[in-house]
Amino acid sequence: MKGIIVHGGSGKWPLEKWEKAKEGVREAAQTGYEYLRKSGDPVEACVRAVMSLEDNPVFNAGTGAVLTLDGRVEMDASIMKGSTLEAGAVAGVENIKNPILLARKVMEETDHVLLAGEGAMKFARAMGFEYYNPITEERRKKWMELKEKFETGEAELPWHKMQELIKKHPELLGGTVGCVAISDGEIVAGTSTGGVFFKLFGRVGDTPLIGAGTYATSFGGASATGIGEGIIRVVLSKSACDFMRIGVSAPKAAEAVIDIVNSSVKTATGIITIDNMGNIGFAHNTPTMPVAYIKEGEEFVYISPDE
Repeated sequence: MKGIIVHGGSGKWPLEKWEKAKEGVREAAQTGYEYLRKSGDPVEACVRAVMSLEDNPVFNAGTGAVLTLDGRVEMDASIMKGSTLEAGAVAGVENIKNPILLARKVMEETDHVLLAGEGAMKFARAMGFEYYNPITEERRKKWMELKEKFETGEAELPWHKMQELIKKHPELLGGTVGCVAISDGEIVAGTSTGGVFFKLFGRVGDTPLIGAGTYATSFGGASATGIGEGIIRVVLSKSACDFMRIGVSAPKAAEAVIDIVNSSVKTATGIITIDNMGNIGFAHNTPTMPVAYIKEGEEFVYISPDE
């Protein structure tokens, strides 16, 4: 049994970006599945799918990641292998092209799980990661617009009243990319993000936290997206995997954890899942979330329930 699912971030995607988002997740799923079909390696397939999304400036990860309050990019990523519970993650990394590759290096080349900030960057350079500026002109322009609104009092600080800000500027939420892949029972999950637009420098969301943004076991895997603070509080991805551990299918597990979010932290959230039977699931409480999956020759692309 081989299958793969990717997401491009929950939120409210502007209409003019829907087609680009759909094409982006389709391409990422195809990239990952093609490698999965040929090699049977779900780790490499997951990494390649996430890299495809990181390299696409439509998404908030890698190239095109959103800017912090002081105009920089701080990126997070993680990856986990279900059969061994091996995991690697990085937080607050700057000036590299593909954070998911660095997270994989942490998993495979160190005894640690999470490296952050300056230490993660020293590790990146030691591993041969070259300098790369991920800031696009579009992200810089949006940052300048928000900075002007903030300075004139037209925009509230995003960490003070996040939900109110998102309602006023829904385009800010679209972000975080992820993948879950399965091959012959081995499940791997990976996630990458630029975080939340205009976030406080040094802020760490759910993506690099194993159990929150990413989790995988021999029973299932999950990758989350949305407001990280809420996802962290309910340990969303591990909660989904715990449901799959007791026999709940991937689609039902995804729905169950979104129900938990809706009844508790009430933040914008989405998740993708795969269980060890090869069932593929996803759910979200936001207007849109671009998703694509391929399984046994079946291909599916989705972005909005009311498209």
